[in-house]
Amino acid sequence: MTRVAFLHTGAVNIAPFGELAAELLPGAVVVNYLDDRIVADLTDPARAASVPGRVEALVRAAAAGGADAVMFTCSSISELAAPASVAAGIPILRVDEAMADAAVASGRRIRVLATLATTSRPTTALLRERARVAGLHPEISDEVVDGAFEAVVAGDRATHDHLVGAAISRAAADADVIVLAQASMAGAARSVDVGVPVLTSPRSGVERLAASLA
Repeated sequence: MTRVAFLHTGAVNIAPFGELAAELLPGAVVVNYLDDRIVADLTDPARAASVPGRVEALVRAAAAGGADAVMFTCSSISELAAPASVAAGIPILRVDEAMADAAVASGRRIRVLATLATTSRPTTALLRERARVAGLHPEISDEVVDGAFEAVVAGDRATHDHLVGAAISRAAADADVIVLAQASMAGAARSVDVGVPVLTSPRSGVERLAASLA
């Protein structure tokens, strides 16, 4: 029986990814690994250096538990996927890679929205990486939506979605495609109707995971 592991940096993502796995990976055993201090520690000079080792330890635990593949559900740690995969000897997929591929194929002006600066930087780096692979040269800009992360951490999903939705509406004026950098932002896209694609990572990421295991 296929076993997949999701590595989360926020508990808010466990249920949505579980639902997607039930739909797109029927019959698979799902194991969740969580370190909910990683995002905060990435901005702490005293603790940031500990993050790669902690991520690798979680991946090794997934491998020891028999996982056929691991998915990182947080863009803030996507750059650690390749070294952790080599160290643990198990495939690791980045949740936002499929989204990035769709974004660079969708238009020249790509606008990245994030609720944390620690996520914005690796997302724009991933978009540039996937653009190079595709032989494309998009214009990539980014914005951190002030107050949205604090709202969702406090359990105020309505305020988070309102702030992100307003940012989407502003960005649509001068973008060909909008990228929501964090999986936790996906719900906000459903309440906004703009004239450009608004891309989110959870579904496309798990679809790519399922395809890799087929």
